[in-house]
Amino acid sequence: MAITQKIKSFFKEVYLEMRKVNWLSRREILKYTMIVLFVTIAAAAFLGGLDYVFTTLIKDFILNR
Repeated sequence: MAITQKIKSFFKEVYLEMRKVNWLSRREILKYTMIVLFVTIAAAAFLGGLDYVFTTLIKDFILNR
């Protein structure tokens, strides 16, 4: 089988598989994007708070002795 036939066959199979995909609606995409953003911001705030607390503890109790 020639390389051009293989490439043509590959893209034909890709097209057929993409037709089987169950795509999300715009509303679902926005909903899941908001959930991801909220969790990311909450985790960043939590880890930033821990970083601040531990940095303060290290500066006050370990470095000032």
